[in-house]
Amino acid sequence: MKVIRGRKALVTGAASGIGRGIALALAREGADVFLWDVNEVGLASVVDEIRAIGVQADSALVDLTRPNEISAAVLGLLEHFGPIDILVNNAGVAYYGPTHSMTAAQWDWLMGINLLAPIQITRELLPTLLERPEAHVVNVCSISGLVAGGRFAAYHTSKFGLIGFTEALRAEYGRRGLGVTALCPGPVLTNLYRQCATGKEGKLVPHPPGWLCTTVDAISSRTIRAIHRNQRLPIIGLLAHLLWNAKWLAPAVLDLMNHFRRKKRRPSSVDTTTEVASSRRAA
Repeated sequence: MKVIRGRKALVTGAASGIGRGIALALAREGADVFLWDVNEVGLASVVDEIRAIGVQADSALVDLTRPNEISAAVLGLLEHFGPIDILVNNAGVAYYGPTHSMTAAQWDWLMGINLLAPIQITRELLPTLLERPEAHVVNVCSISGLVAGGRFAAYHTSKFGLIGFTEALRAEYGRRGLGVTALCPGPVLTNLYRQCATGKEGKLVPHPPGWLCTTVDAISSRTIRAIHRNQRLPIIGLLAHLLWNAKWLAPAVLDLMNHFRRKKRRPSSVDTTTEVASSRRAA
């Protein structure tokens, strides 16, 4: 997309963090911006910031775990805001903790917001996007969609899936002029860490030191560049580059690191009960 000025954009998860940063960056480029989030106060604040820049802004409260609400919001967007040129699927949540302790509801919640919602939003807006010259879809994925570690299995799964969806869209619709980007930043100190669900109440989520983290401003700037240049897979941040290069140059090293501190498996209560029952039967 050569020129962003005068275009219309939709940004999900725009009330704070990366979404807010991207929305403001698009506004500074001259785009009118529509914002989705569940944080009403945060949305109102960002709308005021964007309008102060001198472009149009509006918002809607949308719960991305509810497919019917997404469909209604898409119809409302097209009716009141008009066709959009730029879609930024940014909204995301995380869970930190042992995968075996996650409930089905927690899996459904995370996958719904991180993967199923972007797919639905893109699918429902795709006919409109294909009619717009040089339209662009940005899916905010993560280095976690390229390199996996422990205790974030659901988050990794959703982001790996989102990168796959992005690549498929690019392969299918690139020839029709649709730009598609899988944005892959490394860790950034936003509310994602502070609000991350965990396996234990009150448990803090560990995160890399600040000097290894990227910033919202860096991500926003790279998003604008990706839209202008139709970049496929921007990797953002020092740690993201280190992990991505390590995976391709020395994948066995990463695997070794994941196994280095592996603890000896302790028998669970189920195992103990089974062993006792087996001993009784044998007697």
